[in-house]
Amino acid sequence: MPTLTRLIIVLAILAGLVYAGMVGLVTFVHPTQTEMTIRIPSEKLNPKPDTPK
Repeated sequence: MPTLTRLIIVLAILAGLVYAGMVGLVTFVHPTQTEMTIRIPSEKLNPKPDTPK
């Protein structure tokens, strides 16, 4: 049982470190917001219909 308890404690500590890292990222890292423009060719918006054969 001591090894199982030790494993659970180690996993809980690792989970706490991951959680603390995520909280730190949310708190201290702010993304920059920029306007994005993507050009779409008109052929993709208005495709020419296929001519029947």
